[in-house]
Amino acid sequence: MHVARLSLTDYRNYRRAEISLEAGATVFVGRNGQGKTNLVEAIGYLSTLGSHRVSGDQALIRAGADSAIIRALLTHGDREVLIEVQLNRQGANRAQLNRAPVKARELPRYAHTVLFAPEDLAIVRGEPSVRRRMLDELLVQRTPRLAGVMTDYERVLKQRNSLLKSARSRGLAASQLSTLDIWDERLVSLGSELIEQRVALIRELATPLADAYRAIVDADHAPELHPLLSIDGADPESSAEGLETRPASPGARPSNEADIESRFGHALRVLRPKELERGITLAGPHRDDVVLLLNSLPAKGYASHGESWSFALALRLASAELLRRDSTTGDPVLVLDDVFAELDRTRRDRLAMAIGEFEQVLVTAAVLQDVPDPLTARVVHIEAGRVEESEPTGV
Repeated sequence: MHVARLSLTDYRNYRRAEISLEAGATVFVGRNGQGKTNLVEAIGYLSTLGSHRVSGDQALIRAGADSAIIRALLTHGDREVLIEVQLNRQGANRAQLNRAPVKARELPRYAHTVLFAPEDLAIVRGEPSVRRRMLDELLVQRTPRLAGVMTDYERVLKQRNSLLKSARSRGLAASQLSTLDIWDERLVSLGSELIEQRVALIRELATPLADAYRAIVDADHAPELHPLLSIDGADPESSAEGLETRPASPGARPSNEADIESRFGHALRVLRPKELERGITLAGPHRDDVVLLLNSLPAKGYASHGESWSFALALRLASAELLRRDSTTGDPVLVLDDVFAELDRTRRDRLAMAIGEFEQVLVTAAVLQDVPDPLTARVVHIEAGRVEESEPTGV
């Protein structure tokens, strides 16, 4: 699959923009602040329904506008799909597929992208929420219906937390909260599926992660991923409290969904007194993490800057391999947003080799010389929200 045409209206610093794209590599070049990242951010939005730079949609709408529109023509062989999303300041966002209205959460079914960005360093060094988001975005691209499960889980979690806070303010005891049992049942049902899907994904990533890491650094540093589950007593969100933050032993890992449901329900019963004290839900996929290990040591805290970068890039490459393996619409679009400036020459060249076989690769760079020659066949200059195409270089 590749993006054949991208149209933007009132998106970020673009009043209007339209650009035709081709399979192969394209480099968007421009000084910082000109809008090159905004173009690839818009493409990424169609597959994740979010930005890799900001948490909400309001910043994506041009100042003074009521809405922004992202429209893309996707091509796979002789098939074409036109997808569109309208981001609104007021009211829900709207989406279309081939001009027919659809729910926005349906778009990731058709648009598959993997985006590499400087912010990816936070996957290794940042908070658990960053790693959860990485896993969930990949899950939704592979299984779009999970977007609905995640939305339902967040709704139930919000309702349960509201009930806990109300009980805390009224001084109610756990025995006086029979209503909580109803929310627990729904939370366990939805949350168990998310936990099961995440754990399965972590296992699937193991081999392509190791392969991708070797491809980037030409060394076997044994990168590993291990789930850290709050239903088993781990609490990465409250590590300062001295709670368990190590990955569960292999024998304690989930074996099936029923097992997860049982453990989840047990955790909620055990934690209920503490939840009433704090007014929040203390177990579930919203408090889980994944531990990243390099040479059997936690990458967070032990890995060097270069090793952390390589781990993050390898995770993205591994994600791309899973999407390409599953897809009936070809490769995902690879987007590298100002990544090469962060790498030394050797890792630049090795990364370019690792992604060279993907159908479409979009690169942003402030300086063209940072980009390896094999990726500079087509260069597009961006100046103050204007797209200025250049002739192919012939590389």
